[in-house]
Amino acid sequence: MIKDDHPVSLLEVRGLIKSFGSARALQGVTLDVRPGEVHCVLGQNGAGKSTLIKTLSGAHQPDEGDILWNGDKVTIDHPIAALELGIATMYQELDVVEGLSIAENIFLGHELDKGGVLQRREANKRTRALMDRLGHPQLSPTREVGTLSPANQQIVSMARALSHDIKLMIMDEPSAVLDTEEVDNLFRVVEELTKEGIAVIYISHRLEEIERIGDRITVLKDGKSVASSIAVSDTPTRELISLMTGRDVENVFPPAPGVPDDAPVVLEVKDLALGSHFSDVSLSIRAGEVVGIAGLVGSGRSEIMETIAGHRKATAGTVSVKGTKLRPGSVRDAVDAEMGLAPEERKSQGLILDEPIYRNATLASFARFARGPLLNEAAERDATAEQMRALELRPAEPNRITRTLSGGNQQKIMLARWLIHGTEVLLLDEPTRGVDVGARVEIYTLIRKLAAAGTAILVVSSEIDEVLGLADRVLVLADGRVLDEKPTSEIDEHGVLDLVMKGSAA
Repeated sequence: MIKDDHPVSLLEVRGLIKSFGSARALQGVTLDVRPGEVHCVLGQNGAGKSTLIKTLSGAHQPDEGDILWNGDKVTIDHPIAALELGIATMYQELDVVEGLSIAENIFLGHELDKGGVLQRREANKRTRALMDRLGHPQLSPTREVGTLSPANQQIVSMARALSHDIKLMIMDEPSAVLDTEEVDNLFRVVEELTKEGIAVIYISHRLEEIERIGDRITVLKDGKSVASSIAVSDTPTRELISLMTGRDVENVFPPAPGVPDDAPVVLEVKDLALGSHFSDVSLSIRAGEVVGIAGLVGSGRSEIMETIAGHRKATAGTVSVKGTKLRPGSVRDAVDAEMGLAPEERKSQGLILDEPIYRNATLASFARFARGPLLNEAAERDATAEQMRALELRPAEPNRITRTLSGGNQQKIMLARWLIHGTEVLLLDEPTRGVDVGARVEIYTLIRKLAAAGTAILVVSSEIDEVLGLADRVLVLADGRVLDEKPTSEIDEHGVLDLVMKGSAA
């Protein structure tokens, strides 16, 4: 992919420093990107990746350091300036406007007009061409973006970037909401971009993607470049993990202790259905057991979790905890039965980002902290601080605003909420989405500890190896139907994919 006939880097960053108050997010980052290469930026949550890309895209201004573009020093003082240079950014958090059409989203801010009159026909024509290029010709330019899946909204975000004359595309966790087939399509598009001489800065926590698509890597830790522009082919995965975490991570998945044969059934789901989303789903989980659901995006995984937890009202079937049936669509019943859900979209569905950590952590337990009409905030903070220490949530500051935390720490807050409340059943939907490898290991270890303490756990993940590595048993799902159920010792990733593909084609 790299075009070696370019002696001058397209983008060069020298000694970039950026502080927010007393916190220094970047501490002298160096980076150089060549035309036509995929340059991967790795680092744990909080390493400075987001601050770096926001600085390159004009959202932040550096305190010190230089940015060079084609060898010339430049100032990128706002996002329009970045686009004028040819730098487009796809952020991890989807930035589409749901009430507008696909075409309106793509040309938002640089509308096609002639004499002050919008050229809708031309915008629709160009949108169709972009959708064809991205492998999604079925997406109509006039369709409202709010009706699209997160994966298709990601395609719209990519099309918006490609609607500009770009020389550098920055992609922040672009595969987070994509299934296997969509990731393949994403990589096809990236390869086409690099063949045209367009450079890509690619940020991902999935190391297998880096090995597959990357040319060179820069690793950030604590706001510093601990490795800059090293070749992917020359750097083993173990070395990358060591650079990111500052330690060797021997075993990603902690060993499973096994479930006693006489362990009681805690969660039982019988013939559960939700309209056209899924039907005839039955499962049981014993105390201390981890059960996984594997399936592609759109197979009904999240809808099953939300229905079990009472966030959706089942159209058929029952959910019981320790033999007691829960009312369909009753979150209160589920919470009273000590069932907790950590949803897939933790920022939009699980957390109040502008509230402090302690308020998010105690959200399910307000009755416990009530003192008449008021809440005992000191007790809330004490309970939260205790769980923060247990979960190694850093920094352990209950008053800190939740929005300022890394993805891994935000996920730990979701877990802290149910640990404070108490859980018999824990439902985890994409528990490590957007979480770095070091924090993943910590979350995996916590899941094992909770299971060892007797919690029944149901896990959904787009990463099949994660489901198989965590679960004692796995249910394979396609098109809202359970295709098979096996102990994870009797099936591997290829077996799961084979079932899913055959089931989806049936």
